[in-house]
Amino acid sequence: MRAPFQILAIPYRIVDGNPLYCVFHRADFDQWQFLAGGGEDDETPLQAAVREVFEESGIHAENMVRLKSMCCIPTDSFPKKDLCSWVPDTYVVPEYAFGFACAEEIKLSHEHTACVWLPYDEARSKCQWDSNRTALYELHCRLQAADNQK
Repeated sequence: MRAPFQILAIPYRIVDGNPLYCVFHRADFDQWQFLAGGGEDDETPLQAAVREVFEESGIHAENMVRLKSMCCIPTDSFPKKDLCSWVPDTYVVPEYAFGFACAEEIKLSHEHTACVWLPYDEARSKCQWDSNRTALYELHCRLQAADNQK
């Protein structure tokens, strides 16, 4: 059963001291975004993020960092069948964001036709959704802050 929340997961890797972010092209829409999906049954957002990352990329992400970035998604964005188990006055659902270091090779699922590793500015401009750009901004700031503490 579909839980009333969404997750967003941003893969990143550091190459020559600079972060790169992996953006995915959806198979069902002509848009680029990070990995996203919904919770199932009684999953926590973290459990859903780990599962969605594996389903969509083949990556076993055990090093997820929960970001503070959050948005709400209108329920009219979801198939009606998903809404059946939610309380009737659910009009928006939260989207929880995560980042994770990714050294493995990505194996695309049927949900995506391509992925590309990009520096921050290019990844930001490629993303369709504001929530993706905001979460990317936070992750990028956190990575820069961690690098400055070295």
